[in-house]
Amino acid sequence: MLEVRDLHVYYGAIHALKGVFFSVARGEMVTLLGANGAGKTTTLKTISGLIRPRSGSIELLGQHLEKVEPHEIVRLGVAHVPEGRKIFARLTVLENLKTGAYTRRLSAISQDLEMVFTLFPRLRERMRQVAGTLSGGEQQMLAIGRGLMARPKLLILDEPSMGLAPVIVEQIFDRIRAVNQEGVTVLLVEQNAAMALAISHRGYVLETGMVIMKGKAADLATNDQVRQAYLGG
Repeated sequence: MLEVRDLHVYYGAIHALKGVFFSVARGEMVTLLGANGAGKTTTLKTISGLIRPRSGSIELLGQHLEKVEPHEIVRLGVAHVPEGRKIFARLTVLENLKTGAYTRRLSAISQDLEMVFTLFPRLRERMRQVAGTLSGGEQQMLAIGRGLMARPKLLILDEPSMGLAPVIVEQIFDRIRAVNQEGVTVLLVEQNAAMALAISHRGYVLETGMVIMKGKAADLATNDQVRQAYLGG
């Protein structure tokens, strides 16, 4: 579904991505691992069109995305749930969810609202509540739900567990797994490497803007180098 080849990205003179490559097949969940500054978020923003690559290619179902505008990339089937959630704090939960469906006719989204409320029952309870008053976990549920309202072919998640209590993290990851099992392809960036690998099919390890390792998630979880660097030994 997604093919990233020899991707080079610069911030001014800083060479942030140095030939990144990876792929995500239809129906897979793939995780990108790496320390802070490894290039994970830059990779996701480049796929979403928020950053332009200097060179390399990004293909979604055979269509090149390198020069496509971000809103058109959403129309093509990519939904990006950013680090820090970035919900609209002054809008209600329902209004936030509807903004996720801006590329679609509002008359056609009632079924998707019900899907999101089934996946995250707390959002149904908070439907009329102003989003900025939600807890951190509820805001993350809302951010994911808003992404799903675009009815994406590929859902990109950047650090969904950031700042959340362990019990909430387990709930969020359980829901991410459920989304994937329903057929949504997922590309995940996550500092909680153990959790990410536990629910993913495959993974790639980034270091200073380059992919230094790849493999099945189960194999990476037992790899000595990965365990020492990201899984606490």
